[in-house]
Amino acid sequence: MRDLTGKTAFITGGASGLGLAMAHAFGGAGMNVMLADIEEAPLAAARADLEARQIKTASVICDVADRAALSAAADATLAAFGKVHVVCNNAGVGAGGPIDQVKPGDWDWILAVNLMGVVYGMEVFTPHVRAHGEGGCFVNTASMAGMISVPGMEPYTATKYAVVGMSEGWAGQLAPENINVAVLCPGFVKTKINQSGRTRQSQYGGPVPNNPTVGQSNVDNGIDPEFVGARVLEAVQNDERYIFTHPGMRNLVEQRFSRIMAGFDAAAASPVLAGVEYATPVLPA
Repeated sequence: MRDLTGKTAFITGGASGLGLAMAHAFGGAGMNVMLADIEEAPLAAARADLEARQIKTASVICDVADRAALSAAADATLAAFGKVHVVCNNAGVGAGGPIDQVKPGDWDWILAVNLMGVVYGMEVFTPHVRAHGEGGCFVNTASMAGMISVPGMEPYTATKYAVVGMSEGWAGQLAPENINVAVLCPGFVKTKINQSGRTRQSQYGGPVPNNPTVGQSNVDNGIDPEFVGARVLEAVQNDERYIFTHPGMRNLVEQRFSRIMAGFDAAAASPVLAGVEYATPVLPA
């Protein structure tokens, strides 16, 4: 999607952090921007910020864990701008801890927001992106935790691995329709991810204190979100599938892959499997 002028981007978690940085980048490229967020006051401030930058914008309160709320947000986007071309399923929360201390409510909350929020966003917006026939792009926010597992962050990692895997499948489905599905996997960024418990919905136990599992120093020493926003814009324009922001973390992914390949080597050398016949399926690239 080289020319984004006059097209529309919808962004969840758009009131701050990565979402607002994406809004700056897309708006700077001439796009209309619909901001969606669960927090009313920060959303109003973010909208005012974009308007001060002369970016055509609108906003909508939206809890991504509620499919009906996302459907209403899609309707509001079409009412404001007529079409939608780029959908950023970006809203996310953090939870984790020792294996015997993670509460059921933590799992329910993080799965509802980080995993089902992306599922709902894809299901709700795909018909609208298809409808205009002009192509488009979904950007689903995962994390480097969707590529490598960090001990103590299993609930978060589970959702981010899922977002990577789902995005790869959806990419194969939608590519023939000129709709790209990209997955954003940043390392540490200066956001409020460790404070995401402040917005925890009542059905998942209500607001909770900051999550100490996500180290404050790691977040504070992360890169500025504006670099991530600019990187996402670049990737959307280049039809990239995997959007990385920390190339120095490549070796961690390679280490994981080497352990996986060692598992295949062990299977190939296994006497138990010697002579077993099967047909290897051919999957799309």
